[in-house]
Amino acid sequence: MDRGANSYRRFLDGNDEGIVEIVGDYKDGLILFLNGYVNNINIAEELTEDTFFRLMVKKPRFSGKSSFKSWLYAIGRNVAVDYIRHNLKSADASMVAAEADLSDEAGLERAYIKEEQRLIIHKSMKKLPADYRQILWLVYFEGLKFEDVSCIMKKNSRQVRNLLYRAKQSLKLQLAKDGFIYEEY
Repeated sequence: MDRGANSYRRFLDGNDEGIVEIVGDYKDGLILFLNGYVNNINIAEELTEDTFFRLMVKKPRFSGKSSFKSWLYAIGRNVAVDYIRHNLKSADASMVAAEADLSDEAGLERAYIKEEQRLIIHKSMKKLPADYRQILWLVYFEGLKFEDVSCIMKKNSRQVRNLLYRAKQSLKLQLAKDGFIYEEY
């Protein structure tokens, strides 16, 4: 059982420190993952809070069929999809708010992605379709296994492998367009 599952079990048993550990361990990654759905860092932060709130109030059952992280991200994905579904009509935002969101997002990304090459790759990934961004993020930045990614994205393993292949090819082309130079060791 991984650390997140242990923390969640402790929380369910009445130890509130368990949920504090979960939030500390998964908050930043979940924010950036959900930002791939809503393209607004402030909304992604709110959706992350809603995800943790759902854990605390509804206390869903963790079966252990996947890692705790993939289970949590699947809950977050569902929260994001619900948000998008309910707010599709009110998707327009002012330019001033959008500029503020971009500066907040850049600050969070710099703190989370410290190396310069990763930042360049991340910026190029933003130009890719949402499915490509999400699968690349889950596999390479979050280090999830194909089974976990399949669970989160609601795709079978063949679809995940094909999507990852197409996403890598697309990212390679985008990096070339952005002038990224591969260093050989």
